[in-house]
Amino acid sequence: MSRAWYVVQTYSQYEKKIEQDIRLLINEGVFGGVVLDVKAPIEKVEEIRNGKKRIRERKIWPGYILIELDLPEVGWKDIIANIIKVQGVINFVGVSKGQRPIPINDEEVKSVFMLTGEIKANKSIFMLYDFEEGERVRIKGGPFDSFEGLISSIDYERKKLKVAVQIFGRSTPVEVDFQHIEKI
Repeated sequence: MSRAWYVVQTYSQYEKKIEQDIRLLINEGVFGGVVLDVKAPIEKVEEIRNGKKRIRERKIWPGYILIELDLPEVGWKDIIANIIKVQGVINFVGVSKGQRPIPINDEEVKSVFMLTGEIKANKSIFMLYDFEEGERVRIKGGPFDSFEGLISSIDYERKKLKVAVQIFGRSTPVEVDFQHIEKI
């Protein structure tokens, strides 16, 4: 028996439902201890829309779930067939009908679990911003508090914007953090 994680293709938008269905079958003992765990990997994403910060969940792989199996050398076809029979499951990734599924390597599993926050990582919440160049914004906080201007450039790596504000009647570029900006 070889314990490993596998990727299963599912109908999109049904990942959570399929995860729950497989968990129910695991708890009922249908898979006989071969299916150890199942996950529809999601990550927490912080987004700022209309000046308000929200944390929401986003699917890492829409249309796919991870399933941990302790697949035996003999009788694995019946187990795979039972998993594929779950409503909404299409097939194991990278496998033709009748072939033994191929597990994903440990590094890929580790990177997915780092994104979901199950394994400690440097940062498990990602930021999404909906700023556009030329958009009118207001600065909130810092020395330019309540100044209004137009976004002239966006630096996603540093999470900074250049905003052209009017100071003494002249347009002056000011560098501001994403979190100190609100849309008008």
